[in-house]
Amino acid sequence: MERVTSTDSDTMTSGPGDLREDAERLLRELAGPEARLREDQWVAIEALVVQGRRALVVQRTGWGKSAVYFISAKLLRAQGRGATVIVSPLLALMRNQVASAERAGVVAATINSGNVTEWDEIHAQVAAGDVDVLLVSPERLNNPDFRDAVLPKLAADAGLVVIDEAHCVSDWGHDFRPDYRRIRTLIADLGSDVPVLATTATANDRVVSDVATQIGTDTLVLRGSLDRESLHLAVVRIPDAVERTAWLSNHLRELPGSGIVYALTVAAAQDLADVLNSHGHKVAAYTGQTDPAEREALEAALLNNDVKALIATSALGMGFDKPDLGFVVHVGAPSSPISYYQQVGRAGRGTERAEVVLLPGPEDRQIWSYFASVAFPREHVVRLVLENLDFDRAMSTAALEPLVELNRSRLEMVLKVLDVDGAVKRVRGGWIATGEPWVYDTERYERLNAARNAEQHAMIDYQATGECRMNFLRRQLDDPGLTADSPGCGRCDNCTGTRLDTAVDAEALSAIRTRLDRPGIDLAPRKQWPTGMAKLGISLSGKISDGPETGRVLGRLSDLGWGQRLRALLDAPDGPVPEEVFRACTVVLREWDWTQRPTAVMAMDAATHPILAASLAARLAQVGRLRDLGVLRLRPELPPVSAANSAHRVAALHNAWETPHLTDLDGPILLVDSLTDSGWTLTMAARTLRAAGALAVLPFALATPS
Repeated sequence: MERVTSTDSDTMTSGPGDLREDAERLLRELAGPEARLREDQWVAIEALVVQGRRALVVQRTGWGKSAVYFISAKLLRAQGRGATVIVSPLLALMRNQVASAERAGVVAATINSGNVTEWDEIHAQVAAGDVDVLLVSPERLNNPDFRDAVLPKLAADAGLVVIDEAHCVSDWGHDFRPDYRRIRTLIADLGSDVPVLATTATANDRVVSDVATQIGTDTLVLRGSLDRESLHLAVVRIPDAVERTAWLSNHLRELPGSGIVYALTVAAAQDLADVLNSHGHKVAAYTGQTDPAEREALEAALLNNDVKALIATSALGMGFDKPDLGFVVHVGAPSSPISYYQQVGRAGRGTERAEVVLLPGPEDRQIWSYFASVAFPREHVVRLVLENLDFDRAMSTAALEPLVELNRSRLEMVLKVLDVDGAVKRVRGGWIATGEPWVYDTERYERLNAARNAEQHAMIDYQATGECRMNFLRRQLDDPGLTADSPGCGRCDNCTGTRLDTAVDAEALSAIRTRLDRPGIDLAPRKQWPTGMAKLGISLSGKISDGPETGRVLGRLSDLGWGQRLRALLDAPDGPVPEEVFRACTVVLREWDWTQRPTAVMAMDAATHPILAASLAARLAQVGRLRDLGVLRLRPELPPVSAANSAHRVAALHNAWETPHLTDLDGPILLVDSLTDSGWTLTMAARTLRAAGALAVLPFALATPS
């Protein structure tokens, strides 16, 4: 593995002069008349186009990695080579790069799940030489039709293969994706004369070594300094979530141009956007739940400076290219300095100055813990997946879900890992077992968990450090340009000694707190039984006809307003409902637009907060003149319910409660719980009450995770 450390000098190197002039011309068409190739850009292009080598380019965001592969693609096509295949998780966010490439005469096509009917036509265009660049998502690599019919031809015909965001290939990458491991197979099937380029902005020494080894034994590594001279980093520590929101509202107009405000959860992003809009800021929420068409419109709005900011989750991250992005603010800290560096790297790519502000919160660690809890499951759970797959009969993910204690997303992740490991295979109609021996790699998963914990500790250290913040981030990524005697950046709050004022306007704070303190969100009832319940011995299927009505929840644990208080309440020892929480509950009930007012109230039995739920029900009975039916008791002989997926949860809750004695009911029952997550506990409890004579059940819970 040959390593080259970038100097970003303007010195010309020896090489085919005509080819370099062609590359310079293409760059000007891509990036404008003043653009000039960086030295490492030319070294990479020459290695790929002239020498047919394999290369890994690790350079900061905005350095011009996409220019390397678009220019190389065009030069190789001019030599009569086949189309360049770019494997990227960012197809939806590469619109502006592709558009600029097309201005330089690069003809691009995309194969994705939305254009299956066009695959044959697109491959025919590739084979005919009408396409210069073919963009493919990593998930396509294991679609049976694509894998068996299209991929072999692409591997045979490709002029260049590009692996974008290559840190995802590595177990050590902060954004590891099982589908990326299939790229190893793709590379192995390539001819020895097919050059390969891997690119990323976020790779430390371990990731660089891992990815370079996977690409080839003689990989050229071009790695440059990660210092970003336009970024001015700062941390503002405000423990209260509502005060952080007020601070952002007070300072947003002062931030230069337009930018991105990152939040850790969908609910937080939506709350922030709502509050900021109500205070006259032109912003919009952008999350994983945003419709794809709306995402495209929002990206265009930010690109055109039609909004001050997008309030986004990590759904807006890699691949978004706006050179004049003036700021990036994080309301809540990401769990890794590496992912933080990547997200802040969106700013200041084409400007002299961009503001980067981190507003961490005490709830961040709980959010990190939640996301970590959905990592690769334990061995006995994975073995159960293998045991339920046949060798010759395909089983869909939906059919397999009721048989294993995993929800859909985690099950799909497990199947992808098993597929890459050779233990299962995706075929038409679902999945089959291969019969190949499979070993649960305990060491690997423990190693990844330890790395994740170390990154979280580093992110906490970043918030508290007194050293140069840019140097801190560069050290986390093993920046080769950083030495023990490197000076500070001279721009961050620690280097300059200039701290952003944490004071907030009292009137604005009061207005925001009032808005965020509005309690109550709808709790939609479950409408359909999980598929495959018969396999678990439960005769439930189709529509749910005896469940609860639409319910209400005081707040989400991820809410900016009530979240912090509800988390503190549920983390504390069990006890009677606090007065502040009770008053908020009465507001929710008073504003509840129910068809028929409840005439009775009943508390759910709970393993963690039985006193809280029971005391709340009793007090609501008193002030609302409701008949107090006491507590709906769980059968004592039943074990705690821990199933992760819907089918197993329903099965565990089937007949889980003692039958209550309900007589002379003349209206709905208000069913009170402390916490609701999937909604299945309240659904199954409502069935019990309906079977015992309840006319209707109105669920009410203090909190829901999101």
